[in-house]
Amino acid sequence: MNFIQRILSLLGVIAVCGLLVFASQYPDTVTANKKNKNKKFNDYNVYALDMPSNLNFAGEPVPIEQSDVFERMDRELLVNTYWQSNGLLIIKRSQKYFPIIEPILKHYGVPDDFKYLAVIESGLTQAVSPAGAKGFWQILAGTGRELGLEVNKNVDERYHIEKATEAACKYLLKSKETLGSWTLAAAGYNGGNNGMKRRLKEQKVSNYYDLLLGQETGRYVFRIMAVKEILCNTEKYGFNYADKHLYKIPETYEVSVDTPVTNFADFGIKYGMTYKELKQENPWLREPHLNNKSRKEYIIKVLKK
Repeated sequence: MNFIQRILSLLGVIAVCGLLVFASQYPDTVTANKKNKNKKFNDYNVYALDMPSNLNFAGEPVPIEQSDVFERMDRELLVNTYWQSNGLLIIKRSQKYFPIIEPILKHYGVPDDFKYLAVIESGLTQAVSPAGAKGFWQILAGTGRELGLEVNKNVDERYHIEKATEAACKYLLKSKETLGSWTLAAAGYNGGNNGMKRRLKEQKVSNYYDLLLGQETGRYVFRIMAVKEILCNTEKYGFNYADKHLYKIPETYEVSVDTPVTNFADFGIKYGMTYKELKQENPWLREPHLNNKSRKEYIIKVLKK
């Protein structure tokens, strides 16, 4: 036996001895590993999803019998069902914010399904996009001003949930009038009304499901419908929670202000609030002070203590 063979033989002996020592010290691990080799399935399973029947958006039916429509809807259901952490966060936030959004949609005559549009736009957070769209409804500065919102460094009402929802309603009503259906109005919120109108004309079709669109707008309405389906049937899609887990709106009352406010920290102290609490309840106030040179009336939410 040459030198290399002796070394390999010695290493083999050491390895066997090591395994015997490991087995004597950690018998449960060895037994578990043997069991796992014989186990056919893991405890965690992923299931295909049945396509819901009678799918619609704002009362407008979805032609699920078309193979590409079926696949596009199936994709969004799978992606959103199995993105569990995000799904559970949306469920929690929806219980907090839908009661604010729903009555405004109803007041303007916009279908309730559009609350799910806000979900896919921002996750019901005061999000900021790379393009500068802001708030729950992801409104651009110029569009916000056109819709009657005050947008500047001191006050940005795109972060005002109620006023931003009203602005979104105005935009959607115009979209419905321009494009002819609520489904196209939803797509137009993402792709632009003029862009959708141009594509309908170019492709000589009249509805969203017959259009060939870019990936984002092509997925847009299906994402809304998937979120709607899941939030309306949370238990069916495996989301488990109790009422105590859901987020709730703090009790507030309104204070009218028609003068400048020099320091919101002092303002908050006056009403028993911290600066953080004041800004959390009024995220549209963007600076530590309110200029208000025009003596406009602002309504500020104050926590009930």
